[in-house]
Amino acid sequence: MEGRILVVDENDNVLREEEKTKCHLGDGIIHRAITVMVVDSKGRYLITKRSANKMLWPGFWDGSISSHQHKDETDEQAVRRRVKEELGVECGEVEFVLKLRYQARYNDIGSENEIDYFFIVRGVDEIVPNKDEISEYKFLTLDELKKDMSTNRDSYGPWFPLIFDKWL
Repeated sequence: MEGRILVVDENDNVLREEEKTKCHLGDGIIHRAITVMVVDSKGRYLITKRSANKMLWPGFWDGSISSHQHKDETDEQAVRRRVKEELGVECGEVEFVLKLRYQARYNDIGSENEIDYFFIVRGVDEIVPNKDEISEYKFLTLDELKKDMSTNRDSYGPWFPLIFDKWL
């Protein structure tokens, strides 16, 4: 983990920037995050498996992207930047869906302690995944995704089932 991310209070007011790794150690420091769900032109949803290089929840399934907003960057700019960096493509319309607060501990390594903004991006049909971020991916229909979430819920990072439940 490298880079600096936005530390926020419980009301999502930006307090400062902090090193990303520091924000994820121990119980974590509350910070702003983004989760993106890409939907292709056939209406299928892209889920990705987190790379084995990830400090937290390596090898777990996720939405299309989970990341962080940088200072002086809007939510939409963060989504567009990370779609390009992680999926290797430009994206069209960015739709904000919801925001939630959660905290989850990963073994003795660290935690996610986030206010997470969830977005949907439509019309991305082919991706070129960044192998440092994504080890596998698949497009699923909504029914397939619902079934996978009900039978394999523990194979997802803890934020995605929370988002999924609130979204649907």
